[in-house]
Amino acid sequence: MQEFDAIRPYSDEETAPTIRRLVNDQEFLDMIGRFKAPRLAHWAPAILRIFTRRWLSGNFGHYSKVDDLQAGVSHYVGDLVGNTTSRVTHSGLESLRKDQAHLFISNHRDIVFDPMVVNYLLFENGFSTTRIAIGDNLLENRVFAEMMRLNKSFVVRRNMTSPREMRDAYLTLSGFINHSIQTNHSIWIAQREGRAKDGIDATDPAIVKMFYMSCKKSGLGFDEAMNRLNIVPVSIAYEYDPCDGDKARELEVRERTGTYQKSEGEDTSQIVKGLTGYKGHVHVHFGAPIQDSPDNPKALAARIDHEMHANYHLHPSNIAAYQLRGPGEQNPGAAEELAKTVAMAKTCTPEALTAAIAEMEKRLAGCESAERPYLLDMYANPVVTSLAANTPPAD
Repeated sequence: MQEFDAIRPYSDEETAPTIRRLVNDQEFLDMIGRFKAPRLAHWAPAILRIFTRRWLSGNFGHYSKVDDLQAGVSHYVGDLVGNTTSRVTHSGLESLRKDQAHLFISNHRDIVFDPMVVNYLLFENGFSTTRIAIGDNLLENRVFAEMMRLNKSFVVRRNMTSPREMRDAYLTLSGFINHSIQTNHSIWIAQREGRAKDGIDATDPAIVKMFYMSCKKSGLGFDEAMNRLNIVPVSIAYEYDPCDGDKARELEVRERTGTYQKSEGEDTSQIVKGLTGYKGHVHVHFGAPIQDSPDNPKALAARIDHEMHANYHLHPSNIAAYQLRGPGEQNPGAAEELAKTVAMAKTCTPEALTAAIAEMEKRLAGCESAERPYLLDMYANPVVTSLAANTPPAD
């Protein structure tokens, strides 16, 4: 694995030393302290560090293997998931084999919670957890980088300046992903760079092309190489997005000015908001592994998109936004019309839709008027793509 040292997660041998570094790191202790006891962190940070260090050492200092550490923190993850959702449901896991590695390619709505909830469901149902692809922009915070690489995360380089640099980075990433699957380690990766802030989930064919780069010299055809990866399209559907207002603001600024400059610490702030904010009902659908891949990246990306859209769980919030969106698309009978085409919409009762409309109007009231169409779009667009995927083509 030496060839992947620059991007790989920490190994079992590196687990105990990394934990020791973290429990003696003031920045890490302060971060955990603020999370566990925010008032004490403000008034007596030095005292809180002492108690936090003792607590961390006592609860995590004995771990020397990554899987054991993940098992040890699983109930904390379960508490976080339980405290920030009304419920978490899933479908499709019966199509997966527990003794086989998979490449989970997922839609992307939240920086950290997306892979967390996928791994949470896999762990709870007896599957091995995945190695997680994260952008190197998230590793600017040294402590966060340590935590993520300890949690099976590997690095996807971004913002490269030359074609050669990009090719070399993608070749290494491709090799790592293929090596992981071959050695029975599952992978989670987002279908595109960055979150789908507008609610339109679209797979970047360049990412699919990257999967194949390290296989070219072997003589394998594209379709055969992709079949070996056991690609599983994953649809993650949040009833409510804790960062929806921030996303609407970014989209409005980008549309109006042509660009958007993130402020210092913005990614970290949205990580915390996404983790701790209320998400309502979260549903994750795991598609069947693709064993009959098309012979080119664009066609495979379209296949992945269709699977995601067709199996996306529509919440009352989605239907409410679809109904409330601009005059040209208002449809008082939206729920009934959707139920005829999309099976998941049948569970939306009139009472649930009324409550969702009230909540959506409350969220809209919290936005500037110019930002409101973007907030509606991020909830309504999954209805449009789901309808398209579930509507039979005309003769």
